[in-house]
Amino acid sequence: MKTSDFYFELPEELIAQTPLERRDASRLLCLDKATGQTSHHQFTDLPELLNPGDCLVMNDSRVIPARLFGRRESGGAVELVLLQDQGDGKWLSLSRPGRKVRPGTKLIFGEGEETLTATVLEAVEDGNRIIQFHYDGIFLEVLERLGRVPLPPYITEELEDAERYQTVYAKAPGSAAAPTAGLHFTPELLQKIEDRGVHLIWITLHVGLGTFRPVKAKNIEDHEMHAEYCMISDDAAARINETRKSGGRVVCIGTTSCRTLESRAEEDGTIAPYAGWTNAFIYPGYKFKCMDGLITNFHLPESTLIMLVSALAGREHVLNAYNEAVRERYRFFSFGDAMFIT
Repeated sequence: MKTSDFYFELPEELIAQTPLERRDASRLLCLDKATGQTSHHQFTDLPELLNPGDCLVMNDSRVIPARLFGRRESGGAVELVLLQDQGDGKWLSLSRPGRKVRPGTKLIFGEGEETLTATVLEAVEDGNRIIQFHYDGIFLEVLERLGRVPLPPYITEELEDAERYQTVYAKAPGSAAAPTAGLHFTPELLQKIEDRGVHLIWITLHVGLGTFRPVKAKNIEDHEMHAEYCMISDDAAARINETRKSGGRVVCIGTTSCRTLESRAEEDGTIAPYAGWTNAFIYPGYKFKCMDGLITNFHLPESTLIMLVSALAGREHVLNAYNEAVRERYRFFSFGDAMFIT
């Protein structure tokens, strides 16, 4: 299939720049994957759209303040976005300006007692760098003091409250970007869902900025996904398997939860506990083994995410629904509205 097969026209004013005052005040477009039929709801209607015995599989990864502003020891500003922990204080990082951040360059972040230093070890693919950090104490605590939460490139406004780019259930630090389908949930809404008899199950995938990486290949089969670290606990695997055994639906919250489950599912849909890497790329032609339904935001044209959604509901159904969302003035992308595909 061609990358251009997943293009749609999106007016720039529909790209949500800020979150709504209430997380669950967003709209929800429901799409029947078999027929392509759509209906329009509020996100607060979700409990009534779920069945007792269903389960929601949610990514509990927490966005770290992975954006660092500093300077080269020799002079000149530098910006890093930490992409992947390589262990022993080494991080794969996006650097700006890339041409000035050569191997051997010394970097300084912060001032006085708050100073964090680093050394550029090597340049790798896509212009990224391996950075060795030098610090005392716990690195995530250092980042909390000196770093900022990185926002997607299509969001141009500063975020007043960084917690609005975290889900209310985020607890496992490690993501460079939020699993944004979960941003719509409030503790009150989660309680209503549980009261409905729906099981809440948490897994983890640490989202990298590769989620925003454009598909440059003309044919989608030639695109290579970046690997991301994911975890499925013994308890989560057992509860998902029990849901399927008892006839409930497995509904993933976001494409990250979907990719985690489908990466580890056996042909019969059984999930085993796992901790490791996935670079699963799901596009039309893929046969889902475990997931029955998906709650997700509206994605960028020609992105791997709209390809995944199209694998579930069909490209024509998805593009028709997206065009309908444009006509109905839905809000798009990270702080936008949501879609429930069943």
